[in-house]
Amino acid sequence: MKIAIIGPGAMGSLFGSLLTRGGKEVWLVGNRQEQIDRICSVGLTLEEKGKAQIIPMNATPDVTTVGKADLVIFFVKTYDIEEAVSDSLVLQKEDTIFLTLQNGLGNEEAICDKVNPKKVMLGITGHGATLLEPGHIRHAGWGKTFIGELDHRITDRALRIAQLFCEAGIETEVSSNIHDQVWGKLLVNVGINALTALTGFRNGQLLDYPETVRLMEKLVSEAAEVARRRGGQVEGDPIERVKKAAEATRENRSSMGQDFDHKQKTEIDAINGAVVREARLLGIPVPFNQAVTDLVKAIEKSFETRSTKSEIRNKLE
Repeated sequence: MKIAIIGPGAMGSLFGSLLTRGGKEVWLVGNRQEQIDRICSVGLTLEEKGKAQIIPMNATPDVTTVGKADLVIFFVKTYDIEEAVSDSLVLQKEDTIFLTLQNGLGNEEAICDKVNPKKVMLGITGHGATLLEPGHIRHAGWGKTFIGELDHRITDRALRIAQLFCEAGIETEVSSNIHDQVWGKLLVNVGINALTALTGFRNGQLLDYPETVRLMEKLVSEAAEVARRRGGQVEGDPIERVKKAAEATRENRSSMGQDFDHKQKTEIDAINGAVVREARLLGIPVPFNQAVTDLVKAIEKSFETRSTKSEIRNKLE
């Protein structure tokens, strides 16, 4: 099976390296030029539990060089998904499967807008990874991966992909209701990502301070109520689930935290911002999610202002 992973960031590189190490034919595709160049020249350095391993991998900025793929996995930011899907159509053959393992809401709709929904699958993962430098990632959190069909059937192809992942050391289960799983992962992201970005903390540090614990609880409680009002099934205690996820990925810097570190645009609109939008449709208040969304977006705008000033200064020099 030929696998194309669209998005060479921390998580795309993690899954690419694990699948490659497991003997699968994998191509990492994306426009992070430094990352691609480093992988092509010396391989990807995967750091796990204090030990580093260099894994030779296929990587390219030109999706047309890959050929046809059996499985296309999206790990791009939600705001890049439309362009990523358009670019990846050249990989498509009759039985190609398009799987999203991205954070947030809205990815399914963006993919199905350009791809036959019968070819699309959804997924979530509990793994965490940090991009330390181009071509060097740290596997900073372990958790189960779930995949599933849009119509919630347990199919042979889903079971094959789950088995392929498991063979690469990625514990994976096929879900009969992947949409509830997506919302469950959203609750985790809602409680962790924006807070780590705003505080500069790693995931587990949020549990070390009563102030951030209280904020986490408020954010998750609001989002869980939105999920229930939408008719979703929220299993168990969502707050405890988020705390366990933060502890399991204690040393990881969330993807939104890494975005802030590099002064880049975040996925806030697909995470806490998505909760705000859904709550507005339901007519219920979510003041904590609104507050962190506003704060993150304001800081994002300051990145843009600094970047523009820097460009002007460079031109004058």
